[in-house]
Amino acid sequence: MGERLQGKVAVITGGTSGMGRGTVELFLQEGAKVVVADILDDKGAQMEKDFGPNLAYHHTNVAVEADVKGAVDLAVKKYGRLDCIFNNAGIGGVSGEIQEIDMDGFDKTMGVLVKGVVLGMKYAAPIMKAQKSGSIISTASVAGLSGGFGPHIYSAAKAAVVHLSKSVALELGKYNVRVNAICPGGIATSIFGRGLGLPSQLADESAKKMEEVLVNFQPIRRSGLPSDIAKMALFLASDDSTFVSGQAIAVDGALMAGRERTQGAGRIADGMAKAFGDLLKT
Repeated sequence: MGERLQGKVAVITGGTSGMGRGTVELFLQEGAKVVVADILDDKGAQMEKDFGPNLAYHHTNVAVEADVKGAVDLAVKKYGRLDCIFNNAGIGGVSGEIQEIDMDGFDKTMGVLVKGVVLGMKYAAPIMKAQKSGSIISTASVAGLSGGFGPHIYSAAKAAVVHLSKSVALELGKYNVRVNAICPGGIATSIFGRGLGLPSQLADESAKKMEEVLVNFQPIRRSGLPSDIAKMALFLASDDSTFVSGQAIAVDGALMAGRERTQGAGRIADGMAKAFGDLLKT
């Protein structure tokens, strides 16, 4: 047990799995009280049982304003304050060549990835301004920093999160509220399996497959893990980062540093195809 978040209260969206779940567990270990905001109610209820009174679950579709407001209100009502919101909920979203983009899929993707972040900021900001303190963290992506790392709309949405974080940091700095984006690289989570439409259990299993696929994706020769993102979120939520704001911080094993000369094109796509082909055969 640590004490870096002792006495602090956080809302974490998408907190029942992957990077969100890893962050929930680390924040609790470091002394925080956490509201988990997600749509996976069974997992949320189980987390309440497993982690006790320092965790509360709130059903939250981040594209629905009332849901996000409800999660923030629960944090204040139950725990008395709000020190951090981690706008982490995400989906792979609509994909395909630009002429093929389904506009209903576009709206859903932007609703989760951009509107959800805007709503988290909207409802956290007045509480943190009144407290004269707080940390707003949002999950962006290396796909929001450079082309070629994700589908068109996903990449555009993540770029929006990066720029929004910088813009809102300028507004809230005078209130001692920090706003930053984390840009994960190749992190092994179930989002890859969910993006392929795999059932929940197989999607969860796909995360282990992705660890194998992502080993050679970046100069540091291992897959990124949810714990890598959780540790960066811990830094940004804690008092260790009180002069860090308006940043888009890549957690990517040096992926964005440049292209290695020995790397071949298409290796990640080929590796994913093989891994998921093997998974579907089991």
